[in-house]
Amino acid sequence: MVEIRFFAKKPNGKVISGNLSSATLREGKKKVKDLAANHSLTIEKIESKSTFLYKVRKGTEKPTKGEQKAYNKEEVVRALTKMGYEVISVNKVLFEYNPKPPQQEIVSFVKISAELLDQKLPYSEIMTLLTADLENKTLRETLKQINNDLKSGADSEVTFLKYESVFGRFTAYMLGLAAKSGNMAEIYKATAKFLERQMQFSKDMRSALITPFITLFVLFLAVLFYVGYIFPETAKLFEKFDIELPPMTAATLEFSDLLLNNPIIIALIIFVPPIVFFQWIRTEKGKLIFDKYLMKVPIIGSLVHKTTIEVFCRVFYTLYTGSAESIEPIRIAAEACGNSYFEKQIKDVAIPLMIKKGVGLTDSFEAAGVFTETAISRFHSGEETGTIKNTALQLANYYESETVYRMKNIIEMVQVVIAMVIMVVMTALTIVSAETATISPPKPGM
Repeated sequence: MVEIRFFAKKPNGKVISGNLSSATLREGKKKVKDLAANHSLTIEKIESKSTFLYKVRKGTEKPTKGEQKAYNKEEVVRALTKMGYEVISVNKVLFEYNPKPPQQEIVSFVKISAELLDQKLPYSEIMTLLTADLENKTLRETLKQINNDLKSGADSEVTFLKYESVFGRFTAYMLGLAAKSGNMAEIYKATAKFLERQMQFSKDMRSALITPFITLFVLFLAVLFYVGYIFPETAKLFEKFDIELPPMTAATLEFSDLLLNNPIIIALIIFVPPIVFFQWIRTEKGKLIFDKYLMKVPIIGSLVHKTTIEVFCRVFYTLYTGSAESIEPIRIAAEACGNSYFEKQIKDVAIPLMIKKGVGLTDSFEAAGVFTETAISRFHSGEETGTIKNTALQLANYYESETVYRMKNIIEMVQVVIAMVIMVVMTALTIVSAETATISPPKPGM
């Protein structure tokens, strides 16, 4: 997240200044220019907050080094001088690289915060303790800035959302909301549970899909190398002596020639479709279509669908306070579920039905077409008995238990399939090699 300060002149000649945050400097400058165009302002200067390394000394003490974020060098010098230091040097960091902290770091921060809040420790004290112990520089500096902003009286929700690029939009929203609510520890616990489930599901999906895909891809490359380079070197020796090749050896050699004679075409066939596909699903329309049909894929689709509903229900349970305040929790829960099609159906179908036509929660969810019959049935019972909140938690726990169990079975099944594929490929290569070993030159005089 980049913090930007701008100075602009109004039509009457008065100079004004303002601050804003954006994901990138380019995006921030565009926001400033749009703001200036809408209010007939003339931009005088745009500055972004950067990191400065300083070296100072107080009296006869040994010089000390440190770093400080500021909009320019002069600000750092003024601040250090005001504190009674003799400024030796102040230099701007030329290349700043602040990668997003690992998910595990964020989960640990939220989880430990929830435990300390349960022990009635003041929030400012918690932030100070955790900031001092964190190893990840990006997260440490972010929490330090947040703590300073909150101490100066800034709105917690606005403050945390400034750093959504670090935490993620949902996490930033929940942590900002927690500081304003009367149930801070509970919201932190729910957020930690959500993040843990999200992280575990991603890990399981890697085990079930990505790791096997990489294994098969490496196996494929190994087979190509064997067929395209190692095998021909041996088999073509027999051709030089005009020896008739057995059928499998001859077919493998033909395939090898095909690969060697058309390397560009083969490479395009192998690499272009995946690249095009991954670029397509990064577009808004592509992601929408992909997320829609991902939930319909055999075996894995049902798992993704139920996990999406689980996340929705867990977040909805955390935020829901009553039927009169149900729209915002539904919207946030839809954004948190991570499926763009699910989110679109909730926002474009369910919520408008509730707001414009006064349709009940269950009927609106059913019209969205993204909930299972089990979920609709349970929501219907909860709506009739006035226990929607508890129903959402029951659904979340039910689908968590089911998806965890099924995911383990799928991972085991995929591992068996991968092992069988490797066995079949290795057996085929062994048979071809064995057949090649049986070739012998014709006897003299034949």
